[in-house]
Amino acid sequence: MSWAMWINYMSALNDFLSGEEELAGFSNGTLIILLGIIALSLISGIIARRYLFPILMNILSKTDRIDGRTLFAPRSLAWMIGFLIFHISIEWISNNSNPIWNGELMSSISNISWAAFVILMLVAAYRLVDYLDAFIVVEGNDIAARKSLASVAESVGRLAVFVGGIFIIAGLAGMDLNGLIAGLGITGLALALAAKDSVANIFGAISILVDQPFNVGDWIIVEGIEGEVVNIGLRTTMIRTGNDTIVTVPNSNITNSPVENFSLRRFRRIRPNFQFEDDSDKESLKKFCEILLGKVLSDARAIMHDDSWVKITDSLPPKITASGNFYCKSSAETQREFKEEILLLAKASAKECNISFHEPRQRK
Repeated sequence: MSWAMWINYMSALNDFLSGEEELAGFSNGTLIILLGIIALSLISGIIARRYLFPILMNILSKTDRIDGRTLFAPRSLAWMIGFLIFHISIEWISNNSNPIWNGELMSSISNISWAAFVILMLVAAYRLVDYLDAFIVVEGNDIAARKSLASVAESVGRLAVFVGGIFIIAGLAGMDLNGLIAGLGITGLALALAAKDSVANIFGAISILVDQPFNVGDWIIVEGIEGEVVNIGLRTTMIRTGNDTIVTVPNSNITNSPVENFSLRRFRRIRPNFQFEDDSDKESLKKFCEILLGKVLSDARAIMHDDSWVKITDSLPPKITASGNFYCKSSAETQREFKEEILLLAKASAKECNISFHEPRQRK
């Protein structure tokens, strides 16, 4: 746009804003422009929430979890954009034209719109923390590791927004930030000494993220508590037990205790025991072991054949015990089904070898 066109545009705007005061110190042209600004602000907020935010998330996201067709930003983001557009428009008109309106009233409205923008910006930032996992990249696209990082990142993000919000609102209220920072420094030192356990838990969360003894979704045992990890926070880790209860464990306790992670198993081990009568034939027992081993290893679910065996492991009266050692892939369903099949094969093999299982209630 040339300078001459700009001058003509501003001259036309001033002519439109001029005129007699009609309502509460506003001219007809000024009222129309004000209504237009309100409409522009509302439309801008809706467009930002429904279209711009999903497009940006699709472009910047590191995960396929984001679907721009269904994703909407928090409503606070739409209101934030609306108040920002409203404030900028009012300030621009005030600085570049001579509107006929109540200057004191519009100055107050402009300040209020700016304060609303700042507050809604903090609210939107707090809500948008939920989308941090969309920007987390882990080696090998490990979903569990991403969930763990996202869990702690969201806690840190909310804490950062909360602390930053205190300073921003304090500055907006006209408080002396230097004095506030100095006061918080002394208070923070006292709180750190009083809350050393909380500090230890925060460092525990960092240690869990760095060492990754487990991730969200893993099944673990720690301090005698067994269950699925559902959340890793700044202070605590939440575990859902087999009874569907939630147990909260301080992170510092976890870092100082052994953790058994069942989700990291490469295979499942099956160790059945078979008890036979004490007077069973020795050769028949050996034949049973050979037949059962051959049948089990012929199953496609059996792995690590060289480490699998069936042997007599105990011959103390009144029974003889044969034990097996087998492996299958790391799947609970496969393990249950394979174990069931092994027990049925053992029964058929014992019948084939004409030997009887030990019956404790039988007396001879």
